[in-house]
Amino acid sequence: MKRAAQLFDELDATTGTNAKVDALSRYFSEAKDQDKLWVIALLSGRRPKRPVTSTQLRKWATEISGIPDWLFEASYHVVGDFAETVTHVATLKEPIVKSLTEWVTYVEELKACNEEEKALRVKNAWSGLAEMELFVFNKIITGGFRIGVSQKIMVKGLSKATGVEEDVLAHRLMGDWDPHTTTFAQLVLEENTSDNDSRPYPFYLAYGIEGPEGTAAGAVLADVQALGEPAEWQAEHKWDGIRGQVIVRNGKQYVWSRGEELVTDKYPEFEALRTALPHGTVIDGEILAWKEGVPLPFAEMQKRIGRKTVGKKILADVPVLLMAYDLLEHEGKDIRQLPMSERRMLLEGVVKQAAHPNLVLSEVLQFDTWEELFAHREAARTGAVEGIMLKRKTSTYEVGRRRGDWWKWKVDPLSIDAVLTFSMQGHGRRADLYTDHTFGLWQNDELVTFAKAYSGLTDEEMKQVDAFVKKNTLERFGPVRKVTPQLVFEIAFEGISTSSRHKSGVAVRFPRIARWRHDKKIEEANSLDDLKALIK
Repeated sequence: MKRAAQLFDELDATTGTNAKVDALSRYFSEAKDQDKLWVIALLSGRRPKRPVTSTQLRKWATEISGIPDWLFEASYHVVGDFAETVTHVATLKEPIVKSLTEWVTYVEELKACNEEEKALRVKNAWSGLAEMELFVFNKIITGGFRIGVSQKIMVKGLSKATGVEEDVLAHRLMGDWDPHTTTFAQLVLEENTSDNDSRPYPFYLAYGIEGPEGTAAGAVLADVQALGEPAEWQAEHKWDGIRGQVIVRNGKQYVWSRGEELVTDKYPEFEALRTALPHGTVIDGEILAWKEGVPLPFAEMQKRIGRKTVGKKILADVPVLLMAYDLLEHEGKDIRQLPMSERRMLLEGVVKQAAHPNLVLSEVLQFDTWEELFAHREAARTGAVEGIMLKRKTSTYEVGRRRGDWWKWKVDPLSIDAVLTFSMQGHGRRADLYTDHTFGLWQNDELVTFAKAYSGLTDEEMKQVDAFVKKNTLERFGPVRKVTPQLVFEIAFEGISTSSRHKSGVAVRFPRIARWRHDKKIEEANSLDDLKALIK
């Protein structure tokens, strides 16, 4: 555990990619194989299921620290991280020496314990570990491993330590592997064909062509023009759904999300593709909620995300299809290194041959000049899409986000002027500032909450708003403060739809602060009716 704790300490202490890669490389060269396997699992989201609740952990933490509930909660809010808070308040009594793998097993064994046994075992661990080892244990038990290490960085470190090529490793780490049933050698060093049928390919991601909020459209068009001749590029709509891969191999069909989650059971509509598509077919595309020939708002898609079971009603209300973007495997051969123009021709043939309503080919937009493409982009929102995808016709299908050949050119965000009504302190380096804000719009003479946002302000503006909140608090609700309605902000968001779950009756997607409207009084802020008028 001490070596793993050292690794996580090194990773947390730097923002430099090379430093993170070097730290990971050293660990993968020195640690025991089973511990290395669990580090890969933890950093790629394969964490033990959480065996205890947050309420239980808070209760036990106050008991071992001897401080009252309110003080622990206040400390937690300032620190901004539960695992770190417990690390500060716990006291080392007698050190317990276990490996990372043994501590993971210790956490997993809690599932079979009653509450009294759980409390005893967790308190014993808290009393037997100190500093970073305790912090790592708390991260394991809470499942909150967010330490600024992407899958790509981990793969680079692993490749540097083992000599296995990055692309090969990225592919091997995809798929439905389990640290309980495989070994480090089987996963990383050996070519394993036993689970190749279900294994997807790492996704290729596009860079954004986007100016800052409020940038003139012409300035962004100039960025697109810098890409060169329009004839070198293929343009498609950027649909607002769930990126995924549909795989058909040896009579079986699999569906993977971009988050490396096997979601076959969540989309039974694609089961028919098992016989409609030939063996050795892997299609990259967007899973979209689609009904009666038109896409549904992403809010409808969210009704299917996270569900353990998909019943008849949800299948009828929110049916889905795959909007096919690319063909990665054809007749059992990896064709990612073919030029995109060739992959596209093969994809067209596969989709045509399948002739299935749940598999639709992404349309190629026709344009001869960048100005014509700009017109496509301006019209995109009416087609319920996010913007335009640009792909160089000669490009191969790469791994991860690489600049140069694939670009996304999103439509300008929607925006509305709203009034700051509530604020809460942030986390981490913002723990002492009120940075998480709630905004309202007018309905008659009342401000109705419609969104929360915490990004978009400069450091100086954050300090100014924090000072305002502290001086203009009307009521306190735990960590939340109700403030005098006085400040107006322009709130930008990507999408909008009706919602029965929100008091406003509206749900907005990815809200953030576009600018502080110093020039507006609260009476000039928009109304809820203005917001609803943006729903198409």
